[in-house]
Order: sequence, then C-alpha cells, then structure tokens
Amino acid sequence: MALQDVCQWRAPDTQGASPHLPQAGGWAVPQGWDPQTFLQTHGPRLAHGTTTLAFRFRHGVIAAADTRSSCGNYVECPASRKVIPVHQHLLGTTSGTSADCITWYRVLRRELRLRALREGQLPSVAGAAKLLSGMMSRYRGLDLCVATALCGWDRSGPALFYVYSDGTLLQGDIFSVGSGSPYAYGVLDRGYRYDMSTQEAYALARRAVAHATHRDAYSGGSVDLFHVRESGWEYVSRHDAWVLYSQLQKLSEPEKEGEEEATSGRTGPGGEPSEGRALGHPRMPAETEML
Repeated sequence: MALQDVCQWRAPDTQGASPHLPQAGGWAVPQGWDPQTFLQTHGPRLAHGTTTLAFRFRHGVIAAADTRSSCGNYVECPASRKVIPVHQHLLGTTSGTSADCITWYRVLRRELRLRALREGQLPSVAGAAKLLSGMMSRYRGLDLCVATALCGWDRSGPALFYVYSDGTLLQGDIFSVGSGSPYAYGVLDRGYRYDMSTQEAYALARRAVAHATHRDAYSGGSVDLFHVRESGWEYVSRHDAWVLYSQLQKLSEPEKEGEEEATSGRTGPGGEPSEGRALGHPRMPAETEML
C-alpha cells in the first residue's frame, strides 16, 4: 500500500497557476546567495520591447497596443494580447516581462474582488492603482519588469494612471510605454486634444501605434484598440499594423503634393526665391540687410 493511501497525503499541484506569491525574501535561490545579487549575476538578459499607449479624453479612455511578443531576436508570438481587462470598468496595458505582467494582473483581480466583497463596491481607479503600486514596491530590486497604464471609469469620470514595478505611481492624460513609445509620443503630442470626437480618438491611437511599429523593431503584428466608457470597456478593433501604416501613407500623399505645389508657387524660375521673399524668412529692409 502506498504511503499516500495510508496518510491521505496528496502531492501539491505544481502545474497549475497559484494566486499566492512568495514573500519578498522567500525566492528559491542557492544557499548563501542574496536573491537580488543572484538575479543580477545569473538572471537572463533578454532584450524585449513593445508599444502601448493610453490617453484620456471627454468620451472616456483609449488604450491601444501592438501584438508582437519578442524575446531577444526571436518573435515569440505575433498575436498576443497586451491590453488586459481587470473588471467591467477597468483594464490595463502591459509592457515588460509577459509572465510578470500576467501574474500581477491576476493578483490585482483577486485583491479587487476581495475588497468588493468586503466593502460592497469596487475601489476607484486611483485606489486600484495605489493598491498595485504598493504590492509591487515590496519586490523592488528583484528584477520584476512591469510597466502598466491603468485605464478606467469610476464615480469621478474617466481616469488614467501609470504604475511601474518599483512602486512609481503617476496620474496623467497621456501615457505611452515600451521601446516604441518615443515614436508614439511624437504622433500623440501633435494630434491629441481632450475634446476630440470618438472617431478622432480611434484614428489617433491607431496612427500612433502603426507609426511606432514601423520604426521600432520590437513592435509589430497588429494594433489592438480598446475604449473605456461610462458603461464599461469595449474592444473596438484589431488591424494589421503594416496594412494600417500603408493606408496612412497613401492618405498623406495628397497632403505632401499640396505642400510641394505651395512651395513651388513661392519660387521663381530656376528654383530661386521670388522677389521680396526668402525661404523661411520675410524680406528685410535695406538698412537691416546692409548691417
């Protein structure tokens, strides 16, 4: 007879996902090693990147992201989901290590559900962001890599917060996270207005992610678009990033032709500036030119 039949013992299920995390000092590392030193010395150094963005406007919060998951030079998944729903009125973008992001969102869902059962209502978006920031800050220095924008709608209206794995917590109207974020910010800074219409907001988010995927090698695949309204979040669309960028380039060609025609109209024969005008500068008085 086996020992487990006598003692009613069962081996723990090590294959299933556990909602419980070890304490900050309870990581399994070789004896004599400090967890932080061990991870810095022997941990993997894999380059990874993404493009995620979120912005708040009068009709809610827009969240968008590419779908390429990379590991070094290897594209692990071309169609991953980087915008994760938390509950009906809250979702978040994920940037960093995929396993860390998924784990912490699972923990956040559990904690928010427990608070709703205790208090009779879900915490505000600010409360959820503060909770996530506080939980992750206890693991600072242990090579966690989670950068997320929490997008939601609560009693105060649309809200947007940025949370990083070292405990950083910021509130704002526009956030873009990931290796493609500089390119996305360039588009967002030019086109963002708080009083945009819904369709203008959709077009801006798609354009920002599409341009970022064109310039950033670690971003690509498709563009996922979500909209958080007062009634809850909505999955708007998924478009192929390359097709979307090609369409945007075709739309911008007539504008470029118009600019070229306007420039040629200000120049004389041979490409010289017409009388009374210099390229980029108004005609200055004669006394000033002599000086």
